Amino acid sequence: MKSTPHPPAQAAGKVHCGRILAIDYGRKRLGLAISDELGVTSRPLATLARSNRRDDLRRLRLLAREHNVRRIVVGLPLRLDGTAGEMAAEATSFAARLMQHLGLPVDLADERLTSWEAAAHKIAANGKRGNRGANAKPSARVPRDDIAAAIILRDYLSAPPEPRGRASRPRSPRVRAKI
Repeated sequence: MKSTPHPPAQAAGKVHCGRILAIDYGRKRLGLAISDELGVTSRPLATLARSNRRDDLRRLRLLAREHNVRRIVVGLPLRLDGTAGEMAAEATSFAARLMQHLGLPVDLADERLTSWEAAAHKIAANGKRGNRGANAKPSARVPRDDIAAAIILRDYLSAPPEPRGRASRPRSPRVRAKI
C-alpha cells in the first residue's frame, strides 16, 4: 500500500514549518539531506566527516540556521528483524544530544536498507558498480551517506501523519518506523 505524501507542517496544523534536516548517523561520517520549505521533497545536502562531539554539534547548528531547519530526522539503524543494536543506541543518544543542544524537535526514522538503496542509486547514476572495498582507489570510495540521508528523509516525508494529539516538542526523540 502506498501512502500519500503529506507535508509535516500540515500534519502539525501549520502552513509553513521550514525545512527538515535528515541525518544518516555514522561513527566516521554524517550524511545530510534537506527538504524544501513545504516538506514535500528531499535532496542530498552534504557528507560531514566527524571530528568530535562539540564540533559536530557546532557544524550542525550552523547548517540548521543557514537552511532555516525547524525539525531534524535521524536515521535509526535497526536490524533487518526490527530489533535495535549498538548503532541504534548510538543514533538514539545522538538524536537526544541534538534535541538538547540545538533546541529543535528530533524524530528517529527507520533506515533499514537505505545504504543499500543509496548504493543502487549511485550505480544507476554512474552506469557501473564501482569498487568500494578497502583496496579501492580513493576516488572509487565516494561516500553515499548524503544519498542515504535523502532516502531517509523521502521515506519520512511520505509516511502517514502522526496522531494530532502528540506534542510538537517531545521529551525524547520520537521513533517513526516503517510498517
